[in-house]
Amino acid sequence: MPENTLGEIFQSASDRLRADFLSSGGFVHRGEKGGARERLLVDFISKYLPGHVQAFHSGEVITVDGRVSSQCDILICDRSTPPLLDMESYRIVPSECVYGVIEVKSKLDSKELIDACEKLRRVKQLPKSAFYPQMFQTQYRMYGREYTYLPTAGIIFAFDGIDMAKLGDQLAEWCRDKPLDERPDSVWVMGKGYFTWVDESPHPQVAVQESSNFALMELPEVGEVLFPFTLYLSMHFAAARMDPLKLIDYASQTSIGSMRTTWSVGSTPDENAP
Repeated sequence: MPENTLGEIFQSASDRLRADFLSSGGFVHRGEKGGARERLLVDFISKYLPGHVQAFHSGEVITVDGRVSSQCDILICDRSTPPLLDMESYRIVPSECVYGVIEVKSKLDSKELIDACEKLRRVKQLPKSAFYPQMFQTQYRMYGREYTYLPTAGIIFAFDGIDMAKLGDQLAEWCRDKPLDERPDSVWVMGKGYFTWVDESPHPQVAVQESSNFALMELPEVGEVLFPFTLYLSMHFAAARMDPLKLIDYASQTSIGSMRTTWSVGSTPDENAP
């Protein structure tokens, strides 16, 4: 098999995705353009995500204590997720089941970058607590500490954008005073490159680590972000697991019935009695 076959496949996929993106601007109502472009990306990444996770277009994330996120463009969730509301184009999903959120932009400029960072920051702050206790728990080392669940990843994807160096300056300024676990995990701009966190190696990391700096990764002369993007998604979510969801915790503020009458039927009958 020629060495460049895989790259050519993703370049072809990129060409189709970009063509569909441009077409969506011509025949989709202005108010629906964003949704159409988000669905394009969902359809694409769904082919390459690990089998135990799935991508949903458009939804909100809710927590046990009643907090609700703003509308999220794309949710990456465990395949066992029981949506609390499941409509054709909208879902409400328990925070525990969410592995990642992708904010999608038609063109990424400084204003859109900050908007996406703030949205991701708020959803990454949502707690995850409604799990049944397990004898053995998976440990995740991310953001400079240990977790017993996979923290929600925050990813930005854009079909186009302004100069990447300017975006890098803006991203660095925004991240400077933010906790590690509230920073975006990666930023991708088709046709231009992507930002990812690196260590001293410097090898790209799937999440912000304690001593991380982020770097602008330029594309080869013939290449597109979709190839490294799909590899990144596979790396980040391949080991994603969640303990069984304790859905009853979400009903703690809502009555599911009250005891009215009880009947005593005695102990178990003696089978040897005459």
